Amino acid sequence: MVTLARNVQVAAIVHADVGEGPCWDRVTGTLIFVDVTPGIIYRLDPETGHLMARSIGQEVGAAIPRVGGGLVVAARDGIGFLDDDPRAELVMVAPIEGDNPGNRMNDAKCDPVGRLWAGTMAFDFARGAASLYRIDPDGRHERILRDLTISNGLGWSPSGSRMYFIDSGDSAVDVLDYDVDSGLATNRRRLISFASADGMPDGMTVDAEGHLWVAMFGAGVVRRFTPEGVPSGSVQLPASQVTSATFGGRDLEHLFVTSAAYQMGPDRLADEPLAGATFMCRPGPVGLPSVAFAG
Repeated sequence: MVTLARNVQVAAIVHADVGEGPCWDRVTGTLIFVDVTPGIIYRLDPETGHLMARSIGQEVGAAIPRVGGGLVVAARDGIGFLDDDPRAELVMVAPIEGDNPGNRMNDAKCDPVGRLWAGTMAFDFARGAASLYRIDPDGRHERILRDLTISNGLGWSPSGSRMYFIDSGDSAVDVLDYDVDSGLATNRRRLISFASADGMPDGMTVDAEGHLWVAMFGAGVVRRFTPEGVPSGSVQLPASQVTSATFGGRDLEHLFVTSAAYQMGPDRLADEPLAGATFMCRPGPVGLPSVAFAG
């Protein structure tokens, strides 16, 4: 497998317990990412290194810019809006699975026209306890997939005709046919299967050539695959628990990768002093623009 980047740099040293959900904000030229467990949303300016942090008071899986301003947030208790004012509090607009205290929201991403797709998972990782939802700009939401374990990485092909989805509990990437006009995802089928030695597939992004970039938790690598699921390269990171990836920068030429220090004891942290950091590199291929929530 071809190594796509040897120039990996540290973009932000935050020692996140579970760094996740990187999203490039094209309007501000900043990277948004989260630390799930303490409920912190970060915003990084890679040009200056300036890093801002906001706590929302509950676990957070992802935060994505809104066309209407501020962020849409996948939090423990559902989907909420967060204004740019640093004094503002999270306003819940879709209390998804609010009647189930054993579950929380996890990864989330917008489709090519700004619908939000967000999944859940159980705090105890129970099999079959999770679901994947579509949240429309008007706030209506619908459960699309059920009986999942860890609803995780999402992505769309450049044409929007294919949707990619990771249930980490299945150690696989699935593909669905996608209708951008209606938001319907159908014909779910297996695209890539992983062995336990490969690590666990976590977050994902898609580049401008339609190739998938899958963060392999436990293996310290982001692997690239063709739309047919054929390996086409990899990026090795100096942290084993890589969690997700996205493209950003002026020309979407940088790959940003989040990581975790989850349940690492002193010995492992001594061996991996950069665990929990967010990394960046220039792998060659460029990305697709992140899409803001249309609500």
